[in-house]
Amino acid sequence: MTLPSPNFGERRGGLRPELIVIHYTAMRSCAEARARLCDPVAEVSAHWLIAEDGRTEQMVDEAARAWHAGAGAWRGQGDVNSRSIGIELANTGDVPFPEPQMAALEALLPGIMARWSIGPEGVIAHSDMAPDRKADPGPRFDWRRLALQGLAVWPEAGPQLPPDPQVFAALAQAFGYPDVPPSQLLQAFRLRFRPRHDGPLDGADMAMVAALAALYGDDGDQWRAC
Repeated sequence: MTLPSPNFGERRGGLRPELIVIHYTAMRSCAEARARLCDPVAEVSAHWLIAEDGRTEQMVDEAARAWHAGAGAWRGQGDVNSRSIGIELANTGDVPFPEPQMAALEALLPGIMARWSIGPEGVIAHSDMAPDRKADPGPRFDWRRLALQGLAVWPEAGPQLPPDPQVFAALAQAFGYPDVPPSQLLQAFRLRFRPRHDGPLDGADMAMVAALAALYGDDGDQWRAC
């Protein structure tokens, strides 16, 4: 099967998809985004593109390495392109994601997750793996809606914990976030889990990140004691 984007290569080092990275296109229309994803000069692509009305198009074979993630890391490993499937949602970044588009995403994700044995903890934001340079899919994207269907994760936080930037950073990195300055780390975390909250690190942030680290971190028993 010939797919429309020429912008792909082989996954490096025998890597297989273990992540699904959600993006928005940040362009005025789906047609404009599609043209860019298929332009060999642009050297960008994704495996899937979902229009505002829910139309879903595969751009690159899932077995290939699409060029969607760029520089960044998750769970201490870089080359996210070789370890992921990229999904672009046609959205400028400053408007809600339409219901048909969300429904189409919810229909697409289970198949990808089953084909590549990716758990809900492996469905992440572009801003999660590149907090120093990316904000998509942004504060309007409903991560909790996906989590309620087993298509992403959401922390069931316990009692609030004393704010401690060093502990917060350690917990966030145990969950998967890269090592970036504290302000960028907190911003990325809140984009996904507390999009309407502002201000300095607080006890609710601490409780949520501790819950995530306990469930999905490299040493969950350590963080359950927090």
